[in-house]
Amino acid sequence: MEIALRAVEDGDLPVFYRQMTDQEALRMAAFGPADPADREAFDARWKRIRASSDVPRTVLADGQVVGSAAVYGEPGEREVTYWIDRAHWGRGVATAALRALLAEVPERPLYARAAADNTASLRVLHKCGFRETARARGYANGRGREIEEVVLVLRD
Repeated sequence: MEIALRAVEDGDLPVFYRQMTDQEALRMAAFGPADPADREAFDARWKRIRASSDVPRTVLADGQVVGSAAVYGEPGEREVTYWIDRAHWGRGVATAALRALLAEVPERPLYARAAADNTASLRVLHKCGFRETARARGYANGRGREIEEVVLVLRD
């Protein structure tokens, strides 16, 4: 399977919205929007992202849109994030997409966060060179409660 990144296009947004309303994916990711079904908020968020200095990318698997990956935030505090369609979990897509994003955005340090029990995402981050630096607790909309999260950093 060939994994590639490209700039986000208008036609990608309905796919992203469908992915962001997948209840199982929301539970696994834990830290998502308060109301994932709020299409207006979704559209406003993506409008802000695309107009900012963030680096949002569409993830393609064999030419099909399967998710998104991004670097966002203020310099020196920038974070990575990714969202892969559940149908593609466990196939190396997230790891390949994150590696491609890291090659495109050479600035360091970069940070990441994941629910402490999201072993798949933590494995992706570790494979890409991120190392745990802290643990914290935060309210997870996808779980409806406070949970432990892992804070990671990529320095080189």
